[in-house]
Amino acid sequence: MKTGILATGITPPELLEQYGSYADMFVALLGNEDPEMTFEIFDVRDDDFPASIDSFDAWVITGSRCGVYDNLPWMQRLSGLIREIYDAGQPLVGICFGHQIVASAFGAKVEKYEAGWGVGLNTYRIEGDWGFLAGDEQDSFTINAMHQDQVLELPQNARLFASSEFCRYAGLVYDDRILTLQAHPEFSNDYERELVAARRGPTVPEAVADEALAGLETGQQPESERVARWMVKFLKRDY
Repeated sequence: MKTGILATGITPPELLEQYGSYADMFVALLGNEDPEMTFEIFDVRDDDFPASIDSFDAWVITGSRCGVYDNLPWMQRLSGLIREIYDAGQPLVGICFGHQIVASAFGAKVEKYEAGWGVGLNTYRIEGDWGFLAGDEQDSFTINAMHQDQVLELPQNARLFASSEFCRYAGLVYDDRILTLQAHPEFSNDYERELVAARRGPTVPEAVADEALAGLETGQQPESERVARWMVKFLKRDY
């Protein structure tokens, strides 16, 4: 199964060597779940786009420090590609910025959230019954988050998959073709800890960062492998 990774951002320079890029994290996360998956990475910020979607079976859109409301030329082109993938019926997973630009591509509002930043380990309620969750009886999941922007309304062709008090539209499914999540299954606690510490003060308010850092020291681990299992099932339509 050949999966195109549409990279919309990259790990901060001081963390890149140790943790790899966001695209690298997805290769590791999904490849560990299904070693038969193969990947090709496109840095769409540099206008590096696939020549055709026909050579691929599935797609992933990564996170980014950018905001979809910046409406840069590469974002406009990516939005068109998202709609093309959707119309072709190919499966796609979008994470954080990927979650947001998919919603924006289908007309939903994405803005900075008035309540501020969602950082550290966050727990989300699973809304509804979904085939790719078959055999998973839990009604919530916990993964790391790092965002100020949010999807603020439900796109017309989407259904709610996950939510929390802080992030109402934390997970969406579009006609069983696209699955998106606001938080990051690809972020380990070690990476999240260093990222939060690096952004404490200049970017993330100190009190918010400190609360997140304290939560990361409790011993609770993100349910990354569990969410990766859902993602692979969704991308392979194995449900």
